[in-house]
Amino acid sequence: MTLSSIIIQKIKQHGPISFCDFMEMALYYPELGYYTSSHEKIGKVGDYYTSSNLTSAFGEMLGKQIEEMWHILGEKEFTVVEMGAGMGLLSGDVLSYLKKNHELYRDLKYCIVEKSPTFRNEQKKRLEGQNVSWYDSITELSGMKGCIFSNELPDAFPVHVVVMENELMEVFVDYEVEKGFIEVLRPATGELKNYLEELKISLPFGYRTEINLNAIKWMQEIGSTLKKGFVITIDYGYPSDELYQEYRNRGTLMCYYKHSVNETPFERIGEQDMTTHVNFSALDLWGRKNGLDLCGFTDQAHFLMGLGIDEYLKNLQEKDPVNYYRKMLPVKTLLMEMGETFKILIQEKGVEHFELSGLKFPSRYRID
Repeated sequence: MTLSSIIIQKIKQHGPISFCDFMEMALYYPELGYYTSSHEKIGKVGDYYTSSNLTSAFGEMLGKQIEEMWHILGEKEFTVVEMGAGMGLLSGDVLSYLKKNHELYRDLKYCIVEKSPTFRNEQKKRLEGQNVSWYDSITELSGMKGCIFSNELPDAFPVHVVVMENELMEVFVDYEVEKGFIEVLRPATGELKNYLEELKISLPFGYRTEINLNAIKWMQEIGSTLKKGFVITIDYGYPSDELYQEYRNRGTLMCYYKHSVNETPFERIGEQDMTTHVNFSALDLWGRKNGLDLCGFTDQAHFLMGLGIDEYLKNLQEKDPVNYYRKMLPVKTLLMEMGETFKILIQEKGVEHFELSGLKFPSRYRID
């Protein structure tokens, strides 16, 4: 039975389902969802690239920031948790950098929280022989001290889709034989209304957007798990004042298939990725509610510059002048093409005042 047939059957039995439930099934249904199936997702033969697909420089710079956090926390036992590690490329690059610091690596506990069986198998192959352990949930690591990081994770959380009419309405998914999957509107729940009220967002009539309640739950889990240390969230998105601009009145939901972009979530169900832009103001707000204070917020270009990407390129040119331009071009992509699109939010818990290198250079984006 196809995933589409399973979703249709559920709708026939129980009535229209929320778009959030539809997206959950499309992405994570056992063995048939996009992230739980076995087909290639990342890289040339997949549907999209990530920073770690382009060059190891990104992982090395991230490792440098994590090393600095280890110094700040007193150079003791240190746990690094990577949430949603994809193919394990970034994990390998971060670990390669951290290995250079023998004292850090000796006391390092590197953990990956991964729900996708396909990705977990790929990670275990790629990281074979390394001191890495896997978990189904971050709550299994309660009381940890160190750093929790993710790269392009909350953008893939299933979201509720809402439209402002005379009152806030939520998009549900129904099915008709003649038309296929269709959208129907129902009054939004109090939880969805409260989300906008907490963020002081007033949507104009006709405005359509997404609400990521799963991101709130994620912040709650991280806040309750981390005893002392840092949280680094790397993803594309904006603070509220930028995210809810009038020109985004149709929302930010996008689908990715074979390196092409579309806005048709009811096609190729289970075969294409679905993502939405992250609301970093929401991560900050609910982070604070769960004990995570804001360190800073910047874009990827400024983050990498603060960590010395220019010095990295200089060393690269000196060590390998023959291959310099070939290796430099992917780094340029990180800085130019992806540099402003991707943002970095850093939060902390129980840490005294400090200045992180990755936040050295301010960007134009702010979280108030």
